[in-house]
Amino acid sequence: MEYIYHKGYTHDFVTILPAVQIAYNTSQHSTKGKSSSRVEKRWNTVLPTDHFKKDLLYIHPTAKDFHDMLKIAHDTAGRYISEAKEYKKQRDQKNERVIFGTLHYHQIDRENAVEAILTEEFSRKHPVFPTYNTQDVVEVEDSPTFVKNIIKASKIRMNGKDQRQYLVIFKTQAADKDKWLEEHSIPDGNLHMRILRSSRRAEQYYQ
Repeated sequence: MEYIYHKGYTHDFVTILPAVQIAYNTSQHSTKGKSSSRVEKRWNTVLPTDHFKKDLLYIHPTAKDFHDMLKIAHDTAGRYISEAKEYKKQRDQKNERVIFGTLHYHQIDRENAVEAILTEEFSRKHPVFPTYNTQDVVEVEDSPTFVKNIIKASKIRMNGKDQRQYLVIFKTQAADKDKWLEEHSIPDGNLHMRILRSSRRAEQYYQ
C-alpha cells in the first residue's frame, strides 16, 4: 500500500471494501462452521446481492440488475469510507497530546524529537517527530520480572538429559523479550504452571 503525500492511499478502498464484506459474510469459520460475521456479531450484514429477488437464477455482467448491484456496493462502500475519514478528523487533531512509549520509536533525536517506528503504509513519511516530555523520564529495568503468560512448552536435551523449557512472555515487554526458561527459573513459576496445566485440560475437554 503506497502513501502519496497530499493524495492519500493509492488503493481504491471503495472497490476493495465490497469484496472484503462478501468474504466476511460468506467464508466459514474453521471450528464453528459459520461465517465470520455471524460468529462475531451473531448476524450477517446486508450484502448487495440481498437487494435482488430470491427467484433470480442468474445475473449476467451486462444485465441492468448486475449494474445496480455494483452501484449499491460502491455507494455503500463510499459512504463507509467518508464516515471513517470524518471520524478520523475528529479523533486525531494537530498538537494533540499522545502517550509515546519506548516501544514506538527507534531512538531519540536530540532533546525534543524522536525517530518513530512507522508501519508499512506510513513508511514514506519522515520518521522524525517533535516531542516534549510532560514529566521526567523514568528508567525501566532491563530484566523483565512480571510474567504475563506461558504460551508454549518444549523438550530439549542438555548435558545428556531431557529438560523441559517454557516460552514465557512478560508484561509491558516487546516480543523480542520473550524467553525460554526452565520451570524453576520462571518468576512465580508454580502459579503460572498451574494456569498452563488448567488451560490444557480445558482444551482437551472441549476437543
